[in-house]
Amino acid sequence: QLQLVESGGGLVQAGGSLSLSCVASGRTFSMNAMGWFRQAPGEEREFVATISGSGGRTYYADSVKGRFTISRANAKNTVYLQMNSLKPEDTAVYYCAASSSYYSGSNSYEYGYWGQGTPVTVSS
Repeated sequence: QLQLVESGGGLVQAGGSLSLSCVASGRTFSMNAMGWFRQAPGEEREFVATISGSGGRTYYADSVKGRFTISRANAKNTVYLQMNSLKPEDTAVYYCAASSSYYSGSNSYEYGYWGQGTPVTVSS
């Protein structure tokens, strides 16, 4: 089993930045692709970004490309999401997810492990 715990969410003004962290425990971390998803109130969960096991490959949703950066520190069992130029439409609960594969895509069914989520609110 892989346990995931997110942190770093909060309230920020539009144009500001936040950095989310997700610490993994329970099994080997460096072999798992990791992803960030988000879910706004009344909306379906949507893909934000993913990173391969080594960190060498990343992929972003068009809505965050150029503003968000996913990274990982395997020695710390941690994946990060740096969010810049935040917009009110980025308001959501952000979830960290782990895949059993080295590479994964944007579909939530590819990820078998999920954190509890951390809320991000961007005020206008």
